[in-house]
Amino acid sequence: MQALEKVTLVNRHGLHARPIKMFVDLTNARRSAVTVTKGERTVNGKSILEMMTLCAAKGDVLEIAATGDDAADAVRELRALVESKFGEE
Repeated sequence: MQALEKVTLVNRHGLHARPIKMFVDLTNARRSAVTVTKGERTVNGKSILEMMTLCAAKGDVLEIAATGDDAADAVRELRALVESKFGEE
């Protein structure tokens, strides 16, 4: 099974260490493979270091893709995390 969502970062500081850790913790709680794309760059959504290389700021659009038996749940949870502003505001 595959799932795909586009989300816009709405938290004030975009993806920095704490939101990335929250994102990666969610991806690692799922069996599905997760990738995140910003522009031309695609990274492993289960890797803190790779996620940091996106340098994603407020207003940037990310494409979250998952492949596996729990892909739809993984993408839905990650979208909700981004929309919640990672609990920052």
